[in-house]
Amino acid sequence: MDAPPITRVATVGTGVIGASWTSYFLARGLDVVAADPDPGAEDRLRADVEAQWPALERLGLARGASPDRLAFTADVEEAVEQAQFVQESGPEREAVKQPLFAALDAATGPEVVLASSSSGLLPTTIQAACERRPQRVLVGHPFHPAHLVPLVEVVGGDRTDEAAIERAIAFYAQVGKRPIRLRAELPGHLANRLQAALWREAYSLVDRGVATVADIDTAIAHGPGLRWALLGPFVLQHLSGGPGGLAHTLEHLGPPMEDWWQAMTTPPLTPELTAAAVSGVEDELASVDQDAMVAERDALLIDLLAAKAAAEHLP
Repeated sequence: MDAPPITRVATVGTGVIGASWTSYFLARGLDVVAADPDPGAEDRLRADVEAQWPALERLGLARGASPDRLAFTADVEEAVEQAQFVQESGPEREAVKQPLFAALDAATGPEVVLASSSSGLLPTTIQAACERRPQRVLVGHPFHPAHLVPLVEVVGGDRTDEAAIERAIAFYAQVGKRPIRLRAELPGHLANRLQAALWREAYSLVDRGVATVADIDTAIAHGPGLRWALLGPFVLQHLSGGPGGLAHTLEHLGPPMEDWWQAMTTPPLTPELTAAAVSGVEDELASVDQDAMVAERDALLIDLLAAKAAAEHLP
């Protein structure tokens, strides 16, 4: 028998990611209890929800969605005692995560999934301090801005049950996210590792003086990045091959691509390279209103998400 839909969630930690999760869950018509012991956290969270709500309205609210369905407490145990799902977004430190998850493990019902937004810690590390039911602990890693970007990476640890992974994937899909499952734990999970591969070459190009920071940003934002917003790298290579598809692409471009890989280097992130990257971004944005830039980014993201939702033939 299928489990009933989740209607009440707890968000633990209300920084940038935790606030985005909170806004998103409220927009999907859920009751949310948020917890954060930091003084002033409630006022900041409610201000963040208010600021993010117009974008979520444009995306489309679920029936009954309202910021009024948000409750707040500084007490983690109180926040999760009636939760059907817990999304944790606390500090990225093992010394914080492990005791926090031990407390969550002790305070929640046996079937409640405990999901961490962590981008840096592995679920096996996080669940190590859970003495009762470590099998329901996993990573549910979103992408910033988490109230707009659909991707969630679901990663189980050594002790995570298959049932917990299935419940997490079903819940994220229920609220309109696009969950993917990783079959192994890796630092950075999946999408951040793909980003890191690009960053490695971008920093190397700056380090070698091949291109400016602005030119590299332009190359991606006005080139392959436009295609990447619609289709993934394998499908795009497939389309590059014409009627022969991916097999044709690899037959003709595979050998030079291997040569390019061999010519790539990993630059040390020296103080000089760091300074060059920082000054390059400052130069690039010298005449840009960054608040307006972020607002336009979010507006265009919403338009793109709506267009993709209406498309019938994108995978």
